[in-house]
Amino acid sequence: MFSGEQGVSIAADRDGRDDESTHLVAIADGSVIGTCRLLFRGNVARLGRLAVDPDHRGRGIAAALLELADRVALGEGARSISLHAQTYARRLYIDAGYEERGPEFVEEGIEHVAMGKRLEA
Repeated sequence: MFSGEQGVSIAADRDGRDDESTHLVAIADGSVIGTCRLLFRGNVARLGRLAVDPDHRGRGIAAALLELADRVALGEGARSISLHAQTYARRLYIDAGYEERGPEFVEEGIEHVAMGKRLEA
């Protein structure tokens, strides 16, 4: 889902960290329509690979995955979540309580910005 649409190589997408990550999925009618993963480093959760099937966008699925990620991260003892947001999706993350942390940069040929948020129980 992520690699094909974004033009990111499969090699870049497969960083060897999936086995140590927590994967969250949204399912409708038996099919995965959205996904993201959390990778924990101490008390920081790194959110990545957020993707929603194009036919299901605009229905709040990404926002619901972000809310779930907050709950899961808190449950695992994380005090904050960090991520690299594609700049076109910045509003999604701001609306979910994330703040920008630094200038824009290019990752895999796509404009990004580092973002993060503190988690509260």
